Amino acid sequence: MNVMDIVSTFETQALKTVASLKEDLKSIRTGRASPSLVENLIVETYGGQTKLRLVEMATIMVEGASSISISPYDPSVIHDIERSILKSPLGLTPATQGTRIVIRIPSLNTEQREKYIKVVADKIEEKKVTIRNHRDDARKNMKNAFEKKEMSEDEKYRLEKEVDLRSTKFMKEIDVIRENKESEIREV
Repeated sequence: MNVMDIVSTFETQALKTVASLKEDLKSIRTGRASPSLVENLIVETYGGQTKLRLVEMATIMVEGASSISISPYDPSVIHDIERSILKSPLGLTPATQGTRIVIRIPSLNTEQREKYIKVVADKIEEKKVTIRNHRDDARKNMKNAFEKKEMSEDEKYRLEKEVDLRSTKFMKEIDVIRENKESEIREV
């Protein structure tokens, strides 16, 4: 492995981890209607033969601050979509209105807010551990390269410092994401 590849590999892995975190947090309720709340729900259709994400089979729109409208491309799957929403851990109740489904997003009570904040904290910690693991892998690769005389000791320490700085940057970015999501959840 090229010496600079170690740092760029760490950077790439950390960026993917942060992107994954942002995607995971989209599905956590905040009391506000958002298409991202339901777009990744898996819907079993056509007698369980096909599994698709909701966004692949319907148009999802926000109506006002507290409603989501789902218009399936194929109206025959409307009951499958409804069933998937009811089975999901989101605690939402869909209402069929002709060829579309409307979901009213109830405001969160204090207990629910605290539950979702804990879920956010768990996901944040999981991603921080992942970044630490990527950092440790980069350090191992540097140590191996040093032992194989592919880099000098000075270069090893310089790269370790570089990886540590980037790791700290990603940790701070994750903390900002956490603060923003928690304030969204706490917003009444």
